[in-house]
Amino acid sequence: MPGNPNETKLVNFAMANGTRRKIINFLANGYRSTGELEKIIGTTTLDFHLNILQQAGLIELEEGTVKLSEYGRKFLKNKTGKSEEKNADFSQAKPVEIAEIRQLSPCIADLSRLRVSANMLPPLGGILKLLEPLFPRSNYLDRKDSLIIQKGEIITTIYGSGKISIRMIKNEDEAKEVLESLKSTINEAIAKGVAPTPREKVRVELMEIYKYLPQTNCGKCSEQGCYSFAIKLMARQVTLDRCTLLKEPQYANNQEHLQILTSYI
Repeated sequence: MPGNPNETKLVNFAMANGTRRKIINFLANGYRSTGELEKIIGTTTLDFHLNILQQAGLIELEEGTVKLSEYGRKFLKNKTGKSEEKNADFSQAKPVEIAEIRQLSPCIADLSRLRVSANMLPPLGGILKLLEPLFPRSNYLDRKDSLIIQKGEIITTIYGSGKISIRMIKNEDEAKEVLESLKSTINEAIAKGVAPTPREKVRVELMEIYKYLPQTNCGKCSEQGCYSFAIKLMARQVTLDRCTLLKEPQYANNQEHLQILTSYI
């Protein structure tokens, strides 16, 4: 059973991924075959995720079947108990307004698109994290107190300070439409006074990560190839900046997409 700091870090890493949390929850009612898990997880990365869960001591593997370990059952029980806390109430939050666009500049990833800066008043501060479920493809980053929202090619980042950054915008009119939609969505939630129900994190597939890598297998990252590098990224064993090719202009768009995808892992 995990107990020392290194083992605890391994468990935290294992459970930080949405796919692995889904596996653990699926095993709550008893053992499952790997075939059953493949139907809900997919075959591409199942072995990878099962290996991490086994190393963390959360599951046991026996001849094509998977079950929670004793520690895994206790871990899940404790987590379930914590999740029964009542929904956060932010009825005291005030409706927000978007200050005029402060800056329009060429987007680094695509010079034909724009990068937009604006400001939200009052700043959302502590309730920003609670608004994550409002947007289908979004992720709150605690270390930066920011909410990243992706819709098509457009990437919007809202900061607890009130700053808003939008990338891959066609023109100022589109920027105004995005900001107006953002304001309406947030104000509707604030009007209800209760945070939306938390949802499962966005699932990121290994091949989705690999698709945006240069796929040159140059070896500059010290890995055997881009596929190996993608696996290490999924396991959080390397960081994106190890791929030096992504810093070249022709890969700027790929880098932007990978920054978003890796934030979901």
